[in-house]
Amino acid sequence: MGSRASTLLRDEELEEIKKETGFSHSQITRLYSRFTSLDKGENGTLSREDFQRIPELAINPLGDRIINAFFPEGEDQVNFRGFMRTLAHFRPIEDNEKSKDVNGPEPLNSRSNKLHFAFRLYDLDKDDKISRDELLQVLRMMVGVNISDEQLGSIADRTIQEADQDGDSAISFTEFVLEKVDVEQKMSIRFLH
Repeated sequence: MGSRASTLLRDEELEEIKKETGFSHSQITRLYSRFTSLDKGENGTLSREDFQRIPELAINPLGDRIINAFFPEGEDQVNFRGFMRTLAHFRPIEDNEKSKDVNGPEPLNSRSNKLHFAFRLYDLDKDDKISRDELLQVLRMMVGVNISDEQLGSIADRTIQEADQDGDSAISFTEFVLEKVDVEQKMSIRFLH
């Protein structure tokens, strides 16, 4: 299967993806193989439905939010390059040492980019703030019916109270970053080498 994937990906395209995402040649080839197996329409793109067939995303409470992160605003298909750019956010940070480009842009899997990605999972209305309602929605997804609405409201209120530095009853990106989120551990997937 790996040889089929490498023949379908042009060498120049493979090199561009490698440079942009930091993935190795073999990782890109394997992920391309996975991408094509998910591409039920066989048109070189994935739909939301294609992602929903991934068992790990289907059972993840934030699965829909993660799936949405793969799609640019207003788009309902993602090509392989867009797929790889999103996955690059989940590369472990120590992988940056292997693919460091001093003059290049900040790696997609940098701490800052991981934090922005995580923040966008919470910020549903894209107003650059996490409101109490947005926080409640995420909490509800994560705990289901195991906790009462009153308890969830209390958790959301306490979280905002602790993080909110400017008194606007919401969490800005700056306040989100100050919460010392362990993004390196929580947003890293070990990809095949």
